[in-house]
Amino acid sequence: MADFHQNGNITTLHNLRTRSVDELTYELESFAANRNISLVLPCLYSELETDAMPKILDELAKVPYLHRIIIGLDRADEAQYRHAKAFFKGLNQNHIVIWNDSPRMLELGSKLVEMGLAPSEPGKGKNVWTAMGYLISCQDSAVMAIHDCDILTYTNELLARLVYPVANVSFPYQLAKGYYARVGQDRLNGRVSRLLVSPLLIALKKVVGDRDYIDYLRSFRYPLSGEFAMRTSILPDLRIPSDWGLEIGILSEAWRNLASQAVCQVEIADQYDHKHQDMGEEDANSGLNRMSTDICKAIFRKLAADGTVFTPNVFRTLKATYYRSALDVLEAYYSDAKMNGLSIDRHKEERAIELFAENIMRAGQFFLDNPHETPFIPTWNRVHSADPDFLSKLHAAAAADEAEYV
Repeated sequence: MADFHQNGNITTLHNLRTRSVDELTYELESFAANRNISLVLPCLYSELETDAMPKILDELAKVPYLHRIIIGLDRADEAQYRHAKAFFKGLNQNHIVIWNDSPRMLELGSKLVEMGLAPSEPGKGKNVWTAMGYLISCQDSAVMAIHDCDILTYTNELLARLVYPVANVSFPYQLAKGYYARVGQDRLNGRVSRLLVSPLLIALKKVVGDRDYIDYLRSFRYPLSGEFAMRTSILPDLRIPSDWGLEIGILSEAWRNLASQAVCQVEIADQYDHKHQDMGEEDANSGLNRMSTDICKAIFRKLAADGTVFTPNVFRTLKATYYRSALDVLEAYYSDAKMNGLSIDRHKEERAIELFAENIMRAGQFFLDNPHETPFIPTWNRVHSADPDFLSKLHAAAAADEAEYV
């Protein structure tokens, strides 16, 4: 039986194993009769060739309450786009594959560049932002869910539990964040969350003092999960980070825009395993190396926007405090893993901590050297203000690609 602990900052919705997925699905069907529910799948073409995607499609075929599925396809040429359309053809729901690299989409991207509103780099953030814009242009969904496309342990219960808190009109939640135990096969996973985010937040509290934002982030069991559900009314004002700080960025936006009573986290899976990123120790722009730097930058930016003053001395102190905190946290995870019969490599874990400590300094120096950086993709409200027809052009371009490349 799972615990039912509440920490008081945000609501935690546990899986107490007292309701079946069939019961949840039945209720979601009744909610969907009046409130359309859509799903966004940000996807690399390479993910179509993994073991995860066929299983995800099989599970989605069992879902009766989805109004629309939007697949944002990145890094695909024309032949690969055609293959992707055939791949997703088996979906029972109304769906569209948005080819983000099509000539039409690239032309729209050029118009955004002319207006000074283009995303600064390609990636998951831009993919999600584009899919959100398409969904806004449809004007027919009340709830949107997002999850990754590399989940090896995917079941339709994951989606049902993720969507339920925001689809239930009697609940106050406008955003739900999924969480789960990152245990795969015989080991603890989730290195960036365990060894960077958790001890970094502990260190920040010691160095810069009490901050509501730090307490808010510490409330999430798994802040880096890629699974969200939200009511679509918040989408036009949502600022999406363009780098790898997407998950932290969305949580930060929820903290800025919503009352704490409107945000919850929900347990969506007993076990979760997906594609594991390499550390990328030799390349600061790849793997968990870059991800950790972007996450640090996202947290520093939000704290600075809330009035925290950062200096080189603060970052040096933060690095030292983080390192000690991370080693203490590692000891706790080592004990937990051993008690549950899981393997954990202390040497690799400590090497990761050393890398993350260096990246705290790297992110801090970047933050100090680039005070005028605007790392967020403009909100869709701003794009609409600059070009009231842009969303309809986006919708038309996606539809034209869908019709042309059969």
